[in-house]
Amino acid sequence: MADSSTPTQNPTSPPPPYVRPDVAGFLAFLNNLPGPRTHEMEPPAARAAYAAMKDVADPPVGALGLIKDIAIPGPAGPIPARLFDVQADRLPGPLVLFYHGGGFVIGNLETHASFCAEISRALDLPVLAVDYRLAPEDPWPAAPDDCEAAARWAASGPAELGRGVTALVPCGDSAGGNLAIVVAAALRDAPAAAPVISHLPFYPATDTTKPYPSYDQFAEGYLLTRATMDWFNAAYQAEAEHVRASPLRGDLAGMPPAVVVTASLDPIRDQGRAYAAALAEAGVAVVFREAVGTIHGFVTLRKAIPSSVGDVAGALTAAKAMIAEAEAQRVMAQAAA
Repeated sequence: MADSSTPTQNPTSPPPPYVRPDVAGFLAFLNNLPGPRTHEMEPPAARAAYAAMKDVADPPVGALGLIKDIAIPGPAGPIPARLFDVQADRLPGPLVLFYHGGGFVIGNLETHASFCAEISRALDLPVLAVDYRLAPEDPWPAAPDDCEAAARWAASGPAELGRGVTALVPCGDSAGGNLAIVVAAALRDAPAAAPVISHLPFYPATDTTKPYPSYDQFAEGYLLTRATMDWFNAAYQAEAEHVRASPLRGDLAGMPPAVVVTASLDPIRDQGRAYAAALAEAGVAVVFREAVGTIHGFVTLRKAIPSSVGDVAGALTAAKAMIAEAEAQRVMAQAAA
């Protein structure tokens, strides 16, 4: 897990931001953990530490109708994936593609399994989680290449999914939010066999080409730190100006509707805010939600930070309405064609 350290206050600085009581309690616990921080570890050790926090921080996966591991053909070999579905059987319909967070360095199918299951339950849709290649072993653009390849494969309605796919909904948190945006843009520009009808980035990284105020404001003390972000960026080795690294810099006209979610105590909060604003400026339907008083990573901290349950529920309720409307429009357009 990304790490935290105790925030310091300058007497001349503005009052500290609002922190929810359960968030403050979790940060106090995190700050007092012994051992090295994420950026002080080698990637395998950091991945193991992040995975070990799963059962402490997040609820169990819970009951589902189907959990199935799948291998997707990828540009550098098979891409591991996992299908989560609240229903064991269903008619053709939209499929959520999920890309996990972790700075493009840590995270896997297990670390975000509980959240993927919750997405399926809340949206009543299948969720295909994609275990893309990680840096530094496979630096940029390996991650977006894998994620786009997985989306195009899923759009073709392969037999391995066991259900027809009428549309795609890319979704992800943090680094995965970046990848969801990149995939949505790629399939806008070169459509797949099924259209992207919405995308759902949670506290996404959207632009690493310039500083934003929140990057300095929350650089220390709120779980995700500047040192860890620098460590992630050094491993990922992305070309910052490229739209497959900083999608906010691209043309957003014609992007699918979006629900964009940020956390108010997040160093990359302002990147998410800027992305939501840019979508609106480009004429794209967007719902923007900010979880006030909480931190980066809250979607996988619903056990450690109980108030996160409400944040996730609210975001997914908005997403369900948006997806239903978009899918209805797709069906009507198809019937009229």
